[in-house]
Parts: sequence; C-alpha cells; structure tokens
Amino acid sequence: MPEYSRKKKDQAVNLETLMGNKPPQALDVEAAVLGAMLVEPSTIDESMEELTASCFYDPRYRMIFEAMSALVNEHVAIDLISVSEKLRTQGNLEKVGGPVMLADLSQNIGAAAHIEFYLKILKQKTIQRDLITASYEILKESFDESVNVDNLIDDAQTKVFQAIQSNDKHDVKDIGSIINSVMENLQELQNITGPSGVPSGYPSIDRVTQGWQKSDLIILAARPSVGKTAFALNIARNAAVDHNHPVAVFSLEMSADQLGKRLITTESGLSGEKIRGGVKLEPFEWEQLEYTLKRLAKAPLYIDDTPGIPIMEFRAKAKRLVNQKQVRLIVVDYLQLMQGPTELRGLREQEVAAISRTLKATAKELNVPIIALSQLSRDVVKRTGGLGKPQLSDLRESGSIEQDADMVIFIHRPEFTGMSEDPADKEKAWIVIAKHRNGEVCDIEMKYKSGQVKFVEPDQSLDIQAQRPFVSAASEPVKTDDGYNFDDANQPF
Repeated sequence: MPEYSRKKKDQAVNLETLMGNKPPQALDVEAAVLGAMLVEPSTIDESMEELTASCFYDPRYRMIFEAMSALVNEHVAIDLISVSEKLRTQGNLEKVGGPVMLADLSQNIGAAAHIEFYLKILKQKTIQRDLITASYEILKESFDESVNVDNLIDDAQTKVFQAIQSNDKHDVKDIGSIINSVMENLQELQNITGPSGVPSGYPSIDRVTQGWQKSDLIILAARPSVGKTAFALNIARNAAVDHNHPVAVFSLEMSADQLGKRLITTESGLSGEKIRGGVKLEPFEWEQLEYTLKRLAKAPLYIDDTPGIPIMEFRAKAKRLVNQKQVRLIVVDYLQLMQGPTELRGLREQEVAAISRTLKATAKELNVPIIALSQLSRDVVKRTGGLGKPQLSDLRESGSIEQDADMVIFIHRPEFTGMSEDPADKEKAWIVIAKHRNGEVCDIEMKYKSGQVKFVEPDQSLDIQAQRPFVSAASEPVKTDDGYNFDDANQPF
C-alpha cells in the first residue's frame, strides 16, 4: 500500500501544525535502535523484520534506516563506513548531519541489550501516529458532501484497519504448534452433530461440503432461468428458518417483494400463480399460509435489494450486518450486476475481476461464507455431448472468478437444455461441484419443483400439509397495524 504509506509520511508535519502539538514519538529510542544496528550485527535482522521506515518520526533517522535497508537488500554489511557511503550516493549524507551524526549514534553501547523493548516502543508510537493520520483523513472526508456515506463508512473502517494491521507482524509458527491447534479444532468438531459450517439444508450436499465454511467464496452459476436464484433462496431459507443462522441476501436483480413471494411460495407449498394473485385463494389456503409462514416471518433473514450496488457499498453493509446482526452467511444475486471500482468502468473483464477479488477478501475479512451467483456464457448450450453440462470455462466475463472461488457449483438441468427428451428428466437437476478447494468434486442429483420454486432431494416429498399439519383457526390471517399476525401460540409448529 505505497500510496497510503506516502500519505501518512506527508501528513505527519501537517498534523503537528493543525493540532498544535507533536504526534506521539520517541526520538531517543529511534536513535538507540539505529545505534544498536550500527555496532551490533545481531540486532539488524530483528529490527528489519519488525520495523519500516515509517516507524521513525525524525526524517533524518528515517533516511538512515532506509539506507540500512538498501544495504541489507544488497547483502552489504552495515557499519559506519557502508552506511555513510550509501547515504552519500543517495544524496542524503549531509541532510542527516554527516558522519558525525552516525558516530554519535554508535556511541550508545548499551542499546543492543534492550533492542526488543525499544522495538516495541517504536511500533506503539507508529500505531498511534497512523491512527491520528487515519482519523484526520476520515474527518476531512466527512466534511465533503460529495462523498457517499456508505463509501465513507467503508473507507473509515479500512483506514483504521490498515493503521493497526500494517504494524501487526505475524510470527512464524513451528509445525508442533500448528498440529496442536488443528487437533484442538478437531476435538471441538467431535462434539458437533451435523455440518461444521452453515448447513445447506440438503444432506447430500452437506456430506460433501460439511456446510458452507467460514471465509469461503462459493460461486453458484447457471444459465438464466435454470434456477440459481431459487436454489440460493432455498439455501438461505434453510439456514435461517431451520437452523436459526442469520443470513443476508443482496438481490441486485429482483426486488424484495419478488423475493418475498418466492419464499412464500416455497414455504407454503401453494402455487406461484396463487401467491402472485392470479388465482383467488380458498379459505383453507389462507389458513395454510398463516400457519406455514410463522417460522419464515420470525427467521433472521435480511434482504437488501439495492440495484447495481457498488462493491464498496456492499462491503460496508456486509460489515454492519455481521457486526450488528451476527450474520453467518451472505448471498449475492448476482455478481455481474455489481458495480466495480470507478476507474475500471468500461474495462469489463478487469471490473469483474476486481469484484471477484473484493468478494473473496470480504469473506476472509468478515470470516463468513459468501455465495455469489454468476451467469454462464452461451457456450454451455452450444456444446454437444454431456447434455450441456456446464464447465469451469463457461464462467462468464472473467477467468478470475474461478481463481478466486474456493468452490464453484453449477446447476444442470438436462431437460432445460433441450438435449434430453426423456420424460424422466423433466424434474431432474444436478448440483455440479466443479471446484472444491477443500474437498471432492462430484455431481449430486436433485429434483426441481418449478411450481413451488424449490429444489429437493430425490426422495423428498413436497406435501406441505402431510409434513406440517395445522389447526384450522380462521378463514383469513389477522392483519394488525404492524402487518399480518404470525404469533398465534395456539397453533403448533
């Protein structure tokens, strides 16, 4: 992040002028560290690993450290002569105070013994300065009326995160500690019944995936009208209703009302035509609706239907949902409708690649799985053989989608492709796991019930009344000022 680093250095002096006092610093410690590096070779590697040039507030000390870094990269030993010569070739020797300054630094003989303590102090001061710089940038942008609020929130979070993360060094781990961590996690999993991740609601899929795993980007792709939105909604519904896992759905193509009607159709078992209002409901069907929608109405399922949502706005909203609603699964419908970075508009392949990378980075940062729907190219319906089964090369507009994804899933319906006239294929569907970074790839047979907009296991029934008998109570659901009442405790779940 060179741009961000340059801004931090340039703004240090500005902050001193604007705020009327000096940012946090420890000039004596900076001098002690440089002195230790000049006289004690054993301190050089540790200092280079822990520090960067921005850790030095004094511009003279910063130039000296940069000269030392250049010597280390050139595999040249660090001492008074080599550092003086490097500063001279860089045109900085007189700026730092000449050879006399370096000689004075080297007189701090006891500094090497306390190097670890000194490094910790410099890192703490750096984090404080970086947070001040980030806060100043956030304050300045907050006064700019032209900045989108969601972009402002995301940028603020990113700046604070960078200020902390850039100074957070991760130690190398030995294999013994890694094995211990893995064994502890394995022991915890032994006490879990069912998938270790967010359940899909389909046992045949969960046997392969163990649920949707944290930080994974899952691409769900199919041709238009094959049922990818229906399948994604089934997954979201199963997680939220059956397992009480908070789920967020970002719908860029369909409105919230349209998704609501689909969910009601799936949940109630009534035909989509009746839910859309094309056919009048019978009194017993109103009762069926009232009963079957109780759990759906109470489920932790959140829908955002912002059309063409910019990727940065999505990130900001996703962060808030994870932090405030404890969302454990995010669904995006669909990837190609998102807006990428402004500078890449018109460069479609690069824009889609940037969106894909950001989705993966967001999944990793928030530690939740993201299921992103994607379109397939027309090549899939032109291909002969295999009844038009999709392949990874069919992913539309960018090869980076396949690279960024931890899992790629296709929906394949032979009857839909027009390449099968077998009546037995009418409802047949295949969930094709074409890429699985942490497991097997395979084809899983399903059935697609178009009338209920629902995918089911081959042996699963859709007889809602047989599965969920309800007690007749009224000919129509009771509507209150807050909406329909689904809280009748006298009717069993």
